[in-house]
Amino acid sequence: MSNEKQPQLGSDGIYDARKLGTPKMLLLGVQHTFAMFGATVLVPILTGLDVSTTLLMAGLGTLLFHLITKGKVPAFLGSSFAFLGGFAAIAPMTDGKANLEMLPYACGGVVLSGLVYVLMSGLIKVFGVNKIMRFFPPVVTGPIIISIGLILAPTAISNCSSNWPLALIALALIIICNIWGKGMIKIVPIIIGIVGSYIVALLMGVVDFTPIKEAAWFGIALQPARFAKFSISACITIMPIALATMMEHIGDIAAISATVGKNYIADPGLHRTILGDGLATSMAGFFGGPANTTYGENTGVLALTKVYDPKVMEIAAGFAILLSFFPKVGAAIQTIPSAIIGGVSFVLYGMISAIGVRNVVENQVDFTNSRNLIIAAVILVSALGFNSVGGITIPITAEIQINLSGLAIAAIVGIVMNAILPGNTYEFGKDVEGDTAVSFKV
Repeated sequence: MSNEKQPQLGSDGIYDARKLGTPKMLLLGVQHTFAMFGATVLVPILTGLDVSTTLLMAGLGTLLFHLITKGKVPAFLGSSFAFLGGFAAIAPMTDGKANLEMLPYACGGVVLSGLVYVLMSGLIKVFGVNKIMRFFPPVVTGPIIISIGLILAPTAISNCSSNWPLALIALALIIICNIWGKGMIKIVPIIIGIVGSYIVALLMGVVDFTPIKEAAWFGIALQPARFAKFSISACITIMPIALATMMEHIGDIAAISATVGKNYIADPGLHRTILGDGLATSMAGFFGGPANTTYGENTGVLALTKVYDPKVMEIAAGFAILLSFFPKVGAAIQTIPSAIIGGVSFVLYGMISAIGVRNVVENQVDFTNSRNLIIAAVILVSALGFNSVGGITIPITAEIQINLSGLAIAAIVGIVMNAILPGNTYEFGKDVEGDTAVSFKV
């Protein structure tokens, strides 16, 4: 008989979900699909892109990312909101209708944006992650991770405000299951929260079944007429956004690393995660989908459930691909009231910020040091402040403008301040046992 200690569901980190059995793994995959679905389909709704294509590219992009990162990083790639400004500039919607003529050109810009990631990946590979990560110490990445959750927080409140009783029921079910639940109940609190509150919503008569009635049972996810086209103007408008989203990528990978307790920036390597994200983005853009990005919502699920096996994300990707060919199933998920999504997000978005706080604490960032305090303060104010006013728009020509989100501005300002202010003694390397580690010395 093996003396190996069995992990406690919801308490100990589970790195191999196969121990739970196939049915439980599938259920965990469905939970991650629920977590990403709302935000992922919102991007095509706001831009006029095809929802089915978006889901297909999210699933395929996630699988491509896992292939490139050797199946080591538990990340899900969904639609990026950072490129909304670029789509609005190239193919603005008029009276709620998409500009189908210009959308392919915006997608062409997304394709080249992904190639910017590929270029950065090459630079990291050539010069080494140590030199690159000197610009991203915990005093920078920690506040950025905190900012990601805080920026998302108003969205959760806005959704909750549509029906607070329903939102609070979803929130209460998640908390009760995760804190007092036993066994499987403890690690699928989101599914229980959604299903339980959805039943209440049905009893209250607040579920709109119109999307299900209008959706087809089966549909082709790829539409050649929407495939990417290229113009210099569109590419110049959208490509610079990649510089900002790469900063967000590093923050997301740092958040996942802090959650799981493994340094993915070193193994499989930041060059691989950026390459995977970039190629997934280029692929999505080429076939008429939005740019992809690592999803904070799914990182929140990792923190809540403590199931860290990347295979669960791959199962979620499989479900996303499956949903892309059955519009009616996707439409059924869309009938979940926004208040329920808000109740779920209430926990997940807070988890992201909490992970940022833990990142700072575990790396012993000294906030009695004025240098560190100033960098963190400027990052937080830039992220939240500029986000509240829609970021900054930089005019290039009369027709071409670049929009930087609050988070992108915060990342750039934090990186620059950390580079130019004296006292940057952050080291990224290996500990005496050969395990990847970071140290922060001030």
